[in-house]
Amino acid sequence: MKKGVLLINLGTPKTPTPADVRIYLKKFLSDPRVIDMPAWKWNPILNLAILPHRPEKSAKLYQTIWSEEHGSPLLYYTQRQKEMLQAELPDYVVRYAMSYSEPEIAEELLELEQMEVDNLTIIPLYPQYSTTTVGSVVDDINRFYMGRIKIPNLKIVTDFCDYLPYINALADKIKTAINEFQPDRLLFSYHGIPVSYVEKGDPYAERCKITTKLIMERLQNVPYTETFQSRFGPDKWLTPATDDTLRAFPNEGVKRVLVVAPSFVSDCLETLHELEIENQEYFMESGGTEFKMVPALNDDFAFTQVLKGLILDQDTRSVAEPDKKLGIR
Repeated sequence: MKKGVLLINLGTPKTPTPADVRIYLKKFLSDPRVIDMPAWKWNPILNLAILPHRPEKSAKLYQTIWSEEHGSPLLYYTQRQKEMLQAELPDYVVRYAMSYSEPEIAEELLELEQMEVDNLTIIPLYPQYSTTTVGSVVDDINRFYMGRIKIPNLKIVTDFCDYLPYINALADKIKTAINEFQPDRLLFSYHGIPVSYVEKGDPYAERCKITTKLIMERLQNVPYTETFQSRFGPDKWLTPATDDTLRAFPNEGVKRVLVVAPSFVSDCLETLHELEIENQEYFMESGGTEFKMVPALNDDFAFTQVLKGLILDQDTRSVAEPDKKLGIR
């Protein structure tokens, strides 16, 4: 039996130019899992109101985080995660793919098929399940295998919000930052989704609460707040909003804030620009004095061990203590 692993992340423009950002945004915003609106209604908005203007603005933001040496940080860290995991699992074929950029999911699944991988574990790199992320990945996987003659023994990790090694890796990283920085408040900032998705049954908000609760059990006695970022469009999104919260903190006596973004396993535009630049400005302009970000897990060896455990412990996953109220497995 030939074993394989496929890591899947969101995607990134090929370059931080308006042309490449437009290609990326068009694919991302055309996903019905991401935009829950009839195509006849959404496509004119996307093609006439968003794509003619948004790529130029977004390209300037990407330019602020683009590395001359490594390019896109999300792509770089995903590649590093793949390389480090391959070193830990020499008997596996380890690959990575992106939902909305290259290498594409179907392309990597085809290569794994041609390599005769017949035992495949797929890990969408989203710790907290949402229909907008993991749901979309599963759609792509199903489309690839629909009608194929041979399908491998397939395992998909749809959520690891309560996986003990993940919780401990984040908690240790936060604990180190707290000891060095001594913040007035710890702020958990998760990527948001529209409230309408939650009302339809998306468990994402609850999965975020579980992660926060389990991390805080390992920190103890640290004041904290959980918020949501990256609002897009006019719909009502999960609250409290990160930007509004940071603007209000100084008036509440919070002058030193430590920010962590547990829904991102790789630093990207949302952490390096939206949080560390834009939201830091909101906080400082409102009277804050010091703002510090906890980096994503990125290429920490502890995260390699998280991924390795998710692959090897599929049937005996080590999760945190059960909590019936929060639904922890």
